[in-house]
Amino acid sequence: MHTKKIILSLPILTIFLWFCAMAPPVYAKGSSSQSQLFDYAGKSYMGAQDPSYLNYDLALREYVVDRIKKQFGVTLNPKNYSGFDLLEIEALFKCKKSEEPFDTFLKMFPKRP
Repeated sequence: MHTKKIILSLPILTIFLWFCAMAPPVYAKGSSSQSQLFDYAGKSYMGAQDPSYLNYDLALREYVVDRIKKQFGVTLNPKNYSGFDLLEIEALFKCKKSEEPFDTFLKMFPKRP
């Protein structure tokens, strides 16, 4: 009896996994910066001065700045913040109350010269 249930649920699981595998390429077509960011997936770097890491960080910064602009209408300069600072800024913007100004959160992050 138990084996029969497993055999019957196998096609459903296969269809579900197929849809999960097909969805990411569909979303990647909409944003060229997102696809550029995926070029760095799974890579490792020697350090913060590694040219490949610097390219990754630039792609990340440009992608997150674009996402913040689209979602919150706030224009940020990708050269002023690190990629990880921008991810943190985006997370704080998602949690902020509607009456709170964006500048309150931006003051927490030092700008790069």
